[in-house]
Formats: sequence, C-alpha cells, structure tokens
Amino acid sequence: MHRFSRRILCYRRPTQTRARPYDVFINHRGIDTKRSVAGLLYDNLTRLKLHPFMDIKNMNPGDKLFEKIDGAIRTCKVGVAVLSPHYCESYFCLHELTSLLELEKKVIPIFVDIKPSELQIIDNGSYGVKELQRFRWALEEAKYTVGLTFDSCNGDWPDLITRASNIVTESLIEVDKECRERADGNLFSLAPLPLLGFNGKNSALSGLQKWGKVVSGQILQTLPDI
Repeated sequence: MHRFSRRILCYRRPTQTRARPYDVFINHRGIDTKRSVAGLLYDNLTRLKLHPFMDIKNMNPGDKLFEKIDGAIRTCKVGVAVLSPHYCESYFCLHELTSLLELEKKVIPIFVDIKPSELQIIDNGSYGVKELQRFRWALEEAKYTVGLTFDSCNGDWPDLITRASNIVTESLIEVDKECRERADGNLFSLAPLPLLGFNGKNSALSGLQKWGKVVSGQILQTLPDI
C-alpha cells in the first residue's frame, strides 16, 4: 500500500497597504482648463513631490466615479478650485466644491477668464431645492475668498503656475502645523494631572516633572506621521 503525503498549502492574504492620502484636490471644468491651468498645475505639483488628485490623471477604467472623487476629497489636505466660464454648468464641479467646503478644507480659488461676479448657477430644474442651496452657498464662499485671477490670452503662464504651486505648498505647511498643534493639545488635555503635594517626593515640582515625562512619552508614541 502506497503512502501518500499530504501537502498543506497555506494561503496568505496579500498585505493591504494604505493608500497615500492626497495633498491637494484640483477641482476644475475639464473643457476649460484640463489641458491648461489644471493640467499644468498638476504636473508641477507632481514634480515638487506632492500628491495631487485630478480626475483624468488619477482615475482608471472601472473606478466608481463618486466613490473615487469623494474619497479623494475626504483625505486631501487642501483644495484648488479652478473657476472658469463653463464651471457652473457642471454638476461635478459644484458637487466637488461643495464637498470640500462642507468638510472645512482650505480652498484656493483661481479665476480663469472670468470675474467672480460673473459666476452664477442657473436653475434649470435639474437640482433639488436643498442641493441648489448647498451649491449656491459653496459658490458664494469661493467667490469671496482671496485667490488668483488669470487671463489666458495675455497672462504669464509660468508665473501663474509658480505662484499657485507656492500657495499650495505654503497652505500644506499651515495645515500640517495646525494638525500637529491640535494633536498636541488633545494629548495634553487627555493626560491625567497627578495629585501635587508640597513635601518630599510628592512636591509640586516633582509631580509636574513626572507628569511631564508621561505626557512626553505619550507624544512620542502616539503622534501620527503627518
């Protein structure tokens, strides 16, 4: 009788790596600025080793449209809204802008070939009442936010892209700083304050020193990489 040896196959699930969050979300109207301002800004930010999101650059066949876009908006740190003549005709442009502002992301507007006062949403019956209110609120917020203006016929293209990239970089530094300060504040507010005495080993000074060491240890161990 022959003996058969069994080979036990161990299946290991592939390690799932967390996707790198996007630094900046570029909100734009494709027919106006995909091959100009938005595209050039994306390329320059990429050269600067940043991680921007632009739909045509980051989406692949089979991706769920709203899932991919909304996910990028949730995880990004800064938004850039490239506002142009046909911007307000796009549901996606308005949806993205509204989502960025409702999530309290910092949004940098770039007005290309249009004045802020010329931007308006025409109610053609395709939006619900609440949705229209949200979109109009977001557009008004963008219109009254200090940004860059650009005339594509007479403007200096390299200067615009450089200025926009510098503003994005500075904004990312500010956001990271705010995140660190918020994290530090949360750690200190959660750290238990010891009972302080006034003699021997339980003196106020020694108590504060011990507490400081505990908090320092928590900071070193729990602060995320930002």
